[in-house]
Amino acid sequence: MKIARLAARMAVGAMATALATTAIAVPAAQATGKAKPLGTTSLAAVLTKDTSGFDRNSRDFDVLTAAVLAVLEAKPNSPVKVLTDGTVALTAFIPTDAAFQQLVREITEAKKLPSESAAFSAVAGLGIDTVESVLLYHVVPGATIDRKTAVRADGTDLSTALGSTVEVDVRTYLYFFRQVRLIDADTNDRDARVVTFDVNKGNRQIAHSVDRVLRPIDLP
Repeated sequence: MKIARLAARMAVGAMATALATTAIAVPAAQATGKAKPLGTTSLAAVLTKDTSGFDRNSRDFDVLTAAVLAVLEAKPNSPVKVLTDGTVALTAFIPTDAAFQQLVREITEAKKLPSESAAFSAVAGLGIDTVESVLLYHVVPGATIDRKTAVRADGTDLSTALGSTVEVDVRTYLYFFRQVRLIDADTNDRDARVVTFDVNKGNRQIAHSVDRVLRPIDLP
C-alpha cells in the first residue's frame, strides 16, 4: 500500500537541532532596524487559538495543529518546538486541512476525500518521525519572509529545517497578478500554491498557507 511505503521511505533518524539558513535575505528595512521591531507571537500560539477541533472548514489548519501537538507530545525536544518560540525568526508554509485531505486521498488511493479526523489519523499512522520530517520540510528558519519578499524570490531555493530545499516559482498573470508556488522534492505531484499570505504578520514568525502538503521525497 502506498501509505506504508511512504512511511518507510520518509522515516528519518535523529534530527539536527541547528537551524539552517535561507538564501532570501530579510527586507533591508528590517535588517537596518529602520522598521518597527517585529513582535514575538509564535505561530504555535496562532494555530492553537482555534479550539474548535476538526470541523468542516477545509481552509483552516486543524490537521496541521494536531500534527504539531502530536509531535511535541511524543518528542518534547523536537526541532518542531521552534514554532513555539516567537523570538526565533522563521517562515512556515502551512498546509490547509484540504491539503492534508488531498494528500491522504492520493497516498491511500481512496475515491473520496477523508474527513479531517480521518486525514489526521492517516497522517499520524505514518509514524511520529515521518510526521516530524514533513512538518520540518515546511519551515524555513532564519528569516521572516513576507509577501513582498516572496513575490521577488522567483527561482530561489529555500533551505528548510529538515535540511533539504524547496524552490520558489513566481508566475505572473494578466501583467500584474503574481502567484507564488513551491516546488518540492516530489517531481510527480502538483506544485503547492500559496493561497493566503502573511499569517501572523508583524511578528518574527510568519506563515503563508498552501493548498498542497510539501513532500520531501519523490513518490512514484
